[in-house]
This record gives sequence, structure tokens and C-alpha cells, in this order.
Amino acid sequence: MENGMGMFSYQVLLAAQGWEPSSGSRLVIAALLGLAVLLLLIIKAKVQPIISILISAIAIGLFAGMPFGMIVDSVGTGIGNTLKGIALLIGLGSMFGAILEISGGAQRIAITMVDKFGENKAAWALGITGLIIAMPVFFDAGLIILIPLAFSLAKRTKKSTLIYAIPLLAGLAVGHAFIPPTPGPILVANLLGVELGYVIGVGVVVGALAMIVAGPIFGKYIGNKIMTPVPKSIDELMEHDPKKLPSFLTVVSIILIPLVLILLNTLSKAVPALAGVQPLFGFLGEPFVALLLATVTAMLILGIKNGYSKEELEKIMTKSLEPTGMILLVTAGGGVLRYILQDSGLGEIIGGAVSSSALPLVVIAFVVAALVRISIGSATVSMTMAAGIISAMPEIANYSPLYLACVTAAIAGGATVMSHFNDSGFWLVKSLLQIDEKTTLKSWTVMETIVGGVGFLGALVISFFA
Repeated sequence: MENGMGMFSYQVLLAAQGWEPSSGSRLVIAALLGLAVLLLLIIKAKVQPIISILISAIAIGLFAGMPFGMIVDSVGTGIGNTLKGIALLIGLGSMFGAILEISGGAQRIAITMVDKFGENKAAWALGITGLIIAMPVFFDAGLIILIPLAFSLAKRTKKSTLIYAIPLLAGLAVGHAFIPPTPGPILVANLLGVELGYVIGVGVVVGALAMIVAGPIFGKYIGNKIMTPVPKSIDELMEHDPKKLPSFLTVVSIILIPLVLILLNTLSKAVPALAGVQPLFGFLGEPFVALLLATVTAMLILGIKNGYSKEELEKIMTKSLEPTGMILLVTAGGGVLRYILQDSGLGEIIGGAVSSSALPLVVIAFVVAALVRISIGSATVSMTMAAGIISAMPEIANYSPLYLACVTAAIAGGATVMSHFNDSGFWLVKSLLQIDEKTTLKSWTVMETIVGGVGFLGALVISFFA
């Protein structure tokens, strides 16, 4: 089926043939059994997330009594409708990030920010740098690119690496989870049907607050409490000669291209005086168009003008696409789960329960995402599953764009908290900082929880005025 109306017609046809949605209790039991299957497959059986999600979604459909054809249709619709809004963004974002990395653009931002803020406020500079870089670059890549600067500052000041690494990690975590054009919030926004301009606005406000509390403030506290030395392998991570890096203004301008275009699209819809240019801004502000323009600009200015041949750029950008396959499949899995829940009738039951509940939808969205995050570990899976469950509620259409942007931020916050042993980010940080598990829990895990918690609280406060 191509869209929601097609699925509705399909349900009407099935009803005419004698099929009706199962009772509320059976649907709830079906959902709980399906989610239990998901957790067992991922945590105990160590099955790949996409396989686990698909098995879980099909199990929910079977337990709920959905006809085989309808289950197949829901899976196809979920994959198609989800990927059509996110696949290009993940691919373009990967290529954009690769150019930013090989050109030294990310390192230029970090060095300039530290120079401007001064050594005493370097932690603030690293937090802001991480936030900016994580919007177009995946978390892992951004951390590997920028962590040498945190180490060099710790070496120069003879302080704990946590004083500088934690603010950097907080900024990267915020940019990765809260602010488009990073794929996570765009996926959630697409599922909830909310304008990205609102998501950017809410994400910047709550994300900046979360970065400040979890970064410079908490980083200073935990760094003074736990002394962690600079790893001996620091010199191996330094890649670029500062004298050969692109200019700060050039790099920041290119990074901001998609954000500015998306915001202009939203603004042109809200301001009557801009109605004449709205079609143009609407086209340029389409996320894939905005990110495409930024990527092409980066190719020309940071790539070719920086000495890279067309052949070298092609190889670099092609290689950057290698890790996107799993991200795309897990993202599609979240869409499948959403449509199975919706088409089985469970979405209406969840929506009814939420409507009769005293808890705001923002709170429920945060709790759902946090529970998945704690159980499974993957922030991407947590965001896709939570968004799938929340977007299956028919009541979603009744909320304002600003409120839905707050729900998006709440899901991002829930998907960030409590990173521990089942999260690959936990082990990446542990290995790069060369600290033990206990120290990683006290620093990284607490920092992630502060980022998610503060982001959620900020979204909750804003939602009161939506």
C-alpha cells in the first residue's frame, strides 16, 4: 500500500471479508510478547537488531491475529515510507562527514574555538565544537577526529582528561541526538509528521542547555574527582598540520547550509510576506536538497580546492557509505514496527490509554525511549522503536508542531540516557580514554544520562507553552 489511505482501504476490504481488529487485551498481550521476543533475541541470543526487529514485528502481527497478507503489506509499507524520508540523508551525511574529516575541517573548528575561548574555558569550546560537528558527522567519527585536542589540552595543563573529554562527548551526544540534519531526529520527525524547523529550534535550545550541564559543569566536577592520565597513544591520533587546515569561517558556513535552508523553509510558511518565495524555500529547505547542496559545496571547497583529486574524493566518499547499510536497515525496522502496531489496531489502544492518562505525551515518549535504551543499548534502535510506538497513535495528528517537536526531543533524550555495557559507545569511549569500566560508568554513563535528562526536562517545559 502506498499510504495511510491505502492501508485504510485494505482494512475495510479485510473487514468485509470477516476480519476485525482483535480485542484490546489481546493486542496489548501481543505487543508485550513481541517486545519480549525482541529483547530476548538482542540481549540473550545476540541476534542482529534488524533481524530481531523484523521477527518481533511479525510476531506481534501473528499474536494479534492479523492476516498473513496484511502483515506482509505492513512490513512493505513500513520500510518504504520510512526509508523514503531518511535513506538519502544518511548517505549524504556520511559523505559530508568524510569530506569534513579528511580536509581537517573538524579539527579547524576545534582549534579555533579553543584559541578564542582560551585555555581556562577550553572545556566550553570543546562542548560547542562537539555539538556543531555531530550534526553532519556520526558520533564515532566525530569523537575519533576531535579527541586528540582534548588529550593535548590535558597534557598541557596536567589535568585529568575527563575535564576536556566529557564536554566534547556531551557536545557530540547532543548534536547526534537532538539537532537535524543528523538522521535520528529527522527520522522521528518524519514518523511524527512535524516540520524540521520546529525540531531544530527545540533541539538547539534544549540541546545547548544539556551540553552545558553535562559538559563543562559535570566535566569539571568528575575531572577534579577522578584523575585520568593522557593515553600514551595520543600522538598516533593526530592527523592534520594546523597550518594546512581550511578556514574556520569556511567550514562553519558549509556546515550551517542545511540548517539555514531548513529554517528558511519553515519561516516562509509562517510569515505571509514570504509567501511569494515559499515554493523556492520549500524546495531548497527539503532536507535531502539542503544536505546535497552542503555536500557538493564541501566537495568543491574542502575537497578539490584543498588539493584532493576527483578520483580521490570519489574513493573517500564511496568508502564512507560502507557503514550506512546497518543504519538504514535498523531505521527501516523501526518503521516496520510502527506500521504493525498501527495496522493491528494497537496504536488506537495506546492512544486511548495515553488520552486517559494523567501523564503528558512528552513524558510517555521519554519513558518508552529510555526503557528501550536501557534494555537494548542502541540509541538508533531506541529512537526508531519509540517513534514507531508513539507515531502509531491516531491522536498524534491533533498536536501542534511545536508540541510534536518537544516529543521528538523527549524521544532523543530517552534514547540517550543510561549508556552502559550493551552500548557500543560505552566501549568506544572506554578504549579511547583508556579507562576501566567503573570509571566509564561514573563519567560517560552519568554524562549521557544528564544529557538525556536535561534535554527531556527542557522539552517538557517548552511543551507547556505549545
